[in-house]
Amino acid sequence: MEAEKACFPVKLMARLLDVSRSGFYDWARRRPPEDPWTEARAAVERCWLESDRRFGARSVRAVPASRGMGLTLYRVRRLMRELGIRGVVPNSKKRTTVPDPGAPARPDLVRRDFEPPVPTTVLCGDITYLHTGQGWLYLATAIDLCTRMVVGWSLSERMTADVAVSALEMAKARGYVAGNAIFHSDRGAQYTSRLLAGWAAANGVRLSVGRTGSCHDNAVAESFFATLKNEMYSLRSWPTRAEARSAVVGFIEGYYNRRRPHSTIGYQTPAGKMEAFFERTAPKPEKLPLAA
Repeated sequence: MEAEKACFPVKLMARLLDVSRSGFYDWARRRPPEDPWTEARAAVERCWLESDRRFGARSVRAVPASRGMGLTLYRVRRLMRELGIRGVVPNSKKRTTVPDPGAPARPDLVRRDFEPPVPTTVLCGDITYLHTGQGWLYLATAIDLCTRMVVGWSLSERMTADVAVSALEMAKARGYVAGNAIFHSDRGAQYTSRLLAGWAAANGVRLSVGRTGSCHDNAVAESFFATLKNEMYSLRSWPTRAEARSAVVGFIEGYYNRRRPHSTIGYQTPAGKMEAFFERTAPKPEKLPLAA
């Protein structure tokens, strides 16, 4: 009757079906109201799926598609619970830094101030282990602290000082290392090596190190590795180094830098914030005088 009431009178349908007209109206009044969150629920699920099932509630809310709907964090969490979806959960950490007891003393120029005002002036880095079916793969990074963009990276089958230098070389070649910039790391042997010291001196980079055994002194690099492992590496096994290498590059360049909103920078993407800086500081073209 509900579906046909636009075409036939309720009184006629009630008589033909031998039902109570008042009973139909009473049922219509007691029907559950339409769900006002249907559209928002679909948007939340879409944002989550587009993140390859990685985003938690805060990141989903930061995506423009859901942010434009004015959803609160509470509402996003509730909708995700109703949908039975969740972000990836952090795994436990493992200490991997092996300090060199004979390394020269270096100062801590950052002192846990991980939010410099200008991009390309303060970077940090570290090395992590990635296990594959063919053996270990080592990833070194160079991260811009202002934008949180991974501006340089290097992958190697051996954990030697040159993997750290290669990550910085990439960052320098791409224009993400300013003159007299600071590069901060832990006291691992690769970062206190003569090879890295020589590269830094030749490129006008000041080296900075945190305290031994304190992961908090290099928290940004540690946080990035946790994100990479939680949101990509730990989700499957890696039979070959080539597969792991391709996935890491895709995660850094295709997802983390350009698609993943970062809470520390106001849920902007790292590459977006870096590009905005270069656009803002690019020299403006000179206006030509009008012809007489």
